[in-house]
Amino acid sequence: MRVSAYRRKTIGAALAAVLLVGGATACENGGKDGGGKAAAPGASAQPERPVAGGSAAEALTAAYKKTSAAKSAKIRMTMSMPASAGAGGTMEMTGTQGWNPQVMDITVKGAPTLGAGSESMRMIMSNNVMFMEVPKDSPMADGLDGKRWMKLDITAAAQASGDAEAMKKLSGMNAMDGNQDPAKQLALLLSSPNVKHLGAEKVEGTDAEHYKGTLSFEEMLAANEPSKVLSEAERAALVEATKKAGIKGYDMDVWVNKDGYPVRMKVAIGTPQGTMNMDAHYSDYGSAATVATPPENETFDLFAMLKELGKTGAGA
Repeated sequence: MRVSAYRRKTIGAALAAVLLVGGATACENGGKDGGGKAAAPGASAQPERPVAGGSAAEALTAAYKKTSAAKSAKIRMTMSMPASAGAGGTMEMTGTQGWNPQVMDITVKGAPTLGAGSESMRMIMSNNVMFMEVPKDSPMADGLDGKRWMKLDITAAAQASGDAEAMKKLSGMNAMDGNQDPAKQLALLLSSPNVKHLGAEKVEGTDAEHYKGTLSFEEMLAANEPSKVLSEAERAALVEATKKAGIKGYDMDVWVNKDGYPVRMKVAIGTPQGTMNMDAHYSDYGSAATVATPPENETFDLFAMLKELGKTGAGA
């Protein structure tokens, strides 16, 4: 059976949605060992060097350890990009995220890749398989044989493609950011050479201590665990491309509550087109990140369709 042009568009839109959310939440496989098992709590990215400032470093290190052990939290994140960047606008994500093992159940709003007429999309990930619930009013719904969910085995699709770059992207290897595992974000902040304590502040009525640091792109890349799969040539090319794009570094802010957990994290990335902001609020640390995947009879397998596309292309 030949794949219709409409289904090609459906698959393209679905993959774009995966890459978009993958860039924000870093749905990568770096938190697992070679056998696919979840890494032990102590195996997460650790701060690579001590930070001047004593009390700030100690507080953030304690928060890092507590957050790593919590393994899950509720998240509410907003990502905004300047309109002049070509894909400007605001995307919101709310739901539950787990980082040991890596799972999520979130609703995405405002993403341009969701398709005209749809305002939100629910996305579930478990065992590196992504499920996307297609809104009935989305144009993508017409190409799914009446199924409610699209399913994509991210690792299998990337490996089957034989494309190293696609594998990195579909595995969450986003060049612009590490990932939104809050423990690893704390580790990144601890890698800043100038992290400091700005004092007590309120975060939506909650007492918290505000910490801030900056990282150059090279420092972020060195501290970011997933980026270590890059070869030296790839790393050098990435740094050079970033410099040409005018991206100099990252401003990172974190607010830690009295229980020692980060309740808000903000990353600002300056570009010639304007500033890209990611602002995440976390709560309910340690709550069970129970993710129920959709039944098989309600899912449309995008990986199977990708393989069919490959056969169609080979026979053309």
